[in-house]
Amino acid sequence: MTNEHSIEITLDEFPDPVIACTVEDGVPRITALNGASGSIFDSISCGMPVETIFEQFSVVNSTGSEKPVTHLSRGDSVGIYLDGIGEEGPFFARIIPTDDDSGYLVFSGVSQCLEIAEAPAVDQVSSVISHDLRNPLDVAKAHLRAARETGETEHFDAVADAHDRMERIIRDVLTITRDNTPVDPLDTVSIEAAAKDAWASVDTNDATLNIREPLPTTSADADRLQRLFENLFRNSVEHGSTSSRAEPDDAVEHGSDVDERAREREPETDSGRAVAVSVGALEGGFYVADDGPGIPSKEQNRVFDPGYSTRDDGTGLGLAIVDRIVAAHGWELTLTTATNGGARFEIRF
Repeated sequence: MTNEHSIEITLDEFPDPVIACTVEDGVPRITALNGASGSIFDSISCGMPVETIFEQFSVVNSTGSEKPVTHLSRGDSVGIYLDGIGEEGPFFARIIPTDDDSGYLVFSGVSQCLEIAEAPAVDQVSSVISHDLRNPLDVAKAHLRAARETGETEHFDAVADAHDRMERIIRDVLTITRDNTPVDPLDTVSIEAAAKDAWASVDTNDATLNIREPLPTTSADADRLQRLFENLFRNSVEHGSTSSRAEPDDAVEHGSDVDERAREREPETDSGRAVAVSVGALEGGFYVADDGPGIPSKEQNRVFDPGYSTRDDGTGLGLAIVDRIVAAHGWELTLTTATNGGARFEIRF
């Protein structure tokens, strides 16, 4: 950056708050600010940590997977949603990095803004559209070209699979960004029936579904509840264990008819890679657990963030959708570790 005096003149040309900062010993500190910043944020000055500004808000969420101050320290081009500072706001702040551990934080007023917890920022959605859709689209194009050149019809199966993948991605993106239709929990829904219907609609390979104990019925939006199960099941299957663990002898399995339908759609694979998924009753709710490798405790607070995924081909929207559906019903969601080390999602009404 140039000298501080010239920066201040440039920043004052902006009607919205703008902060210039530099990372010193891992801490982003204010090096310059314009008049709009001083009139909105209390008692800030050059040399102070930028986090002093964040602390003035009751709601501070980044569009990335880390805390806002972490993204600012790293110079990540992400956005930050801030609300709860008197009559001002909400604000959407954009991190604009420059060279030498320096950058800017540009604040814009947001009207009719959806909270980050309800909708990911444009950065996340555009990433899904540009990257995750591009992969299956390229696969479909390649197999169509091969089908034309060779006349081998098996290429059309790969095209169909790629189209199914794109349809799922589009559906997830629309759900997390535009599905603001109020939940109508007037249906009396069987948890067992919803789980079985969801299992039959998910590509489960040779995974197994175990229904434990009589499951309750509840007032819910039937379609949303099935989507909740679909996304939990996909998470278990896609992150499943490389070796299945034996189920306890007292397990009550009611899902064999569902498993047969799943096996009819998919070829048999190495049973040593199968994952077992269980749905059971809780006092005032139910749980979904698997015998996979589980989710490390340090990641358990992040897996519900839109866009967070540990898979190269993952959208990072599946568990975010689960979180939204649970919240829309007014239920409680808890992620913990199952007794066999797998992931366990507990939902209470």
